[in-house]
Amino acid sequence: MNGPVVFMHGFEEDALFSIINAVKKAAADAGIDPADIAFSTSTLKNREWLVKKLLAEVRREHDYIRQENNT
Repeated sequence: MNGPVVFMHGFEEDALFSIINAVKKAAADAGIDPADIAFSTSTLKNREWLVKKLLAEVRREHDYIRQENNT
């Protein structure tokens, strides 16, 4: 499990996008590739997962989608 993950809970859709954009800008300002950050929100299903499993799944999905978009 490599790379940063941001997990959010309890935000309305507009707030989520504002937070995502702010994190991406702060990452870029800090010299971190914003495209490497995996974002996720809570669901009824994933709220029951262990954090280790949640982070691994979010990174796996992010890396897969990123790889598919680059091919």
